[in-house]
Amino acid sequence: MDDDGVLRIAMMPWLAFGHIGPFLELSKALAQRGHYISVICTQRNIQRFPKIPPHLSPHIDLVGLPLPHADGLPDGAESTMDISLDQMHCLKNAFDGLEGPTAAFLESAAVDWIIYDAINHWVPRIAAKLKLPCAHFSIYPSPTYGFFGPLSEVIEGCRFMDIDSLTNVPPWVQFPTTVSLRSHEAIPILKLLQSVSSGVTDLQRYGMAIGECHIIAIRDCMEFSSDWLHLLEDLHQKPVFPIGLLPPPIQEVDGGDEVWPDREWLDKQAHGSTVYIAFGSEVRPSKDQVHQLALGLEEAQLPFFWALRSGANDTEILPLGFEDRINGRGIVRKGWVPQFKILAHPSIGGFLTHCGWGSIIEALGLGRPLVIFPLMYDQGLNARWISEKRLGLEVPRDEMDGSFTGADVAKTLRTVIVEADGDIYRANAMKMKEVFANKQLSDQCIDSFASFLKDNRGHNRLFTSSTLPY
Repeated sequence: MDDDGVLRIAMMPWLAFGHIGPFLELSKALAQRGHYISVICTQRNIQRFPKIPPHLSPHIDLVGLPLPHADGLPDGAESTMDISLDQMHCLKNAFDGLEGPTAAFLESAAVDWIIYDAINHWVPRIAAKLKLPCAHFSIYPSPTYGFFGPLSEVIEGCRFMDIDSLTNVPPWVQFPTTVSLRSHEAIPILKLLQSVSSGVTDLQRYGMAIGECHIIAIRDCMEFSSDWLHLLEDLHQKPVFPIGLLPPPIQEVDGGDEVWPDREWLDKQAHGSTVYIAFGSEVRPSKDQVHQLALGLEEAQLPFFWALRSGANDTEILPLGFEDRINGRGIVRKGWVPQFKILAHPSIGGFLTHCGWGSIIEALGLGRPLVIFPLMYDQGLNARWISEKRLGLEVPRDEMDGSFTGADVAKTLRTVIVEADGDIYRANAMKMKEVFANKQLSDQCIDSFASFLKDNRGHNRLFTSSTLPY
């Protein structure tokens, strides 16, 4: 294309809405700067995308590819929310079948860059054939990638073969940190890393995704994570671009007098008195965990709003009589709720969360301290990181089996929300608004990233130390 400063970029996230969301936000941020974005996904998932703002829709093309059949994948299942954990390899097998259609689209689309996720490790192979520069975009914060270390450790698999390798701070992290996994978190992670789809382990997918890209873009910023970001640059010896935190647009909060379900109830609660509880769209706590959480909420005697998506159709998901006992003091909603609007309500004093990175960003952008309850994947690493920054307090759990009691939940809730010992968490979380809600900072990160993409688009471009982002 002509050297007019306008880019054509293809984006391809993994088939999980926790991944699709950040890819769409990055797409919109680049489209706002006049670039043209093709978001490659499957047809059914595209139908479930949030609406693209009308002023950006001419710059964002949603490319829907039919998901190939894979044995064991339920009919109509096209994302992780449609399947159980033991069907994950089936979805990856189907996803890998998109390599050919993706290559065909890229060959005809004349794009300047392709930006891809960790699971689609085959994208760099396509990019090499087409002589396209490619970027790996991490929706996870820098400690997750820093924890897994150099590619020699990842691809050869010589480290991540036992629980000890996951429950200790790795030797290449030379600054003080507590970022590691508990034993009860490490066991499922170990299984995941060694799981095989299409003849490739997840650890190998990650290694190839990182190793064969030209640059790494990461949803993070220097103002919050400078030590980890510098570590990533040292480990991988290639440009690492913190593209900012992609906070939700302010219009998602600023609804004026807009009435939405349960706002009237929240309006009646005292300022900073209420706990919001949610575990995202992918996480599914067990019935026993839900029961203990419910008992903890009951014992804490604090107002609460619980977005309970796990087991929403199970009539026994909550303890017998729980909803009657908390009637008036708490609300349980089984299904979608406007999370960002609820978190932004002045009655909310804290967020009981699984510690997914997107939820952390939303909460700290609003100055909400965290009651930390990690459940899967990277969340344990996030939990240690946020805890060491004293932005929240983790619910105590048994090291080996992850068990906890309602009393543990109640004590942690009261500490973070109302007691004097929680002043430090509340004060630190409020300070974080200066970073997490800073639109100017976010814009600077995106501008720097877009400038680099413009300067390095085209075929066979060499990437050297002189192109490092900082």
